[in-house]
Amino acid sequence: MVATAKEIKQAEKAAAKDYWFIELIEQLGGELQIAGLDKAAFIGFCEAHPELLIERDQLGHMILHSPVFGGSGYRESQLIFYLVKWQKEKKEGMVFSSAVGFDLPDGSTRSPDASWLSEERLAALSSDDIEQRFIPAVPDFIIELKSKSDSLKKLQSKMQTTWIDNGVRLGWLIDPYKENAYIYRADGTIDVVKNFDKSLSGETILPDFILDLQEFRLLKK
Repeated sequence: MVATAKEIKQAEKAAAKDYWFIELIEQLGGELQIAGLDKAAFIGFCEAHPELLIERDQLGHMILHSPVFGGSGYRESQLIFYLVKWQKEKKEGMVFSSAVGFDLPDGSTRSPDASWLSEERLAALSSDDIEQRFIPAVPDFIIELKSKSDSLKKLQSKMQTTWIDNGVRLGWLIDPYKENAYIYRADGTIDVVKNFDKSLSGETILPDFILDLQEFRLLKK
């Protein structure tokens, strides 16, 4: 079936209406907050706007993120690749992408750029918990990758108050713009790795997992 010129124009008009959120979010620096949505309204909004990365904090504020630029998307795909490679070799747990939401104990629904759930935590979930809803569990391990529009201060706060305080055992915040990586642990310790000539270790949480930070430098020709 070939669309008519009128149908194409109507589709373009509808698309422009649907995507005004993205333009507004980009104008606001990559993030927009909407206060006062209950869980049902949040789920409905997510279903209506699958093109957006949407989170909800513990106060019920919905946080909308615009799509990232190519370099950030490439680096995120590398994170997923290396994490899945390790998971397949170890045959341990499950890896999830940034599109997945986790319902956390504090009432928030959050999405890290990459995450891993151990067999122990997966055992408490049903198949419907994974297939039919935001996952009602805390990942053992998460990675947040700073994009150009992200606020480092907000990401650092998210690492502690959202991830570690809710039960994440190990978290990495990777900043390719300053070439710094921040390591957050369940015991409250935080280390900073400066210079991407180094690597990160999965420590006892992900044994033998090593991430070479050179892979995450900004692309240059």
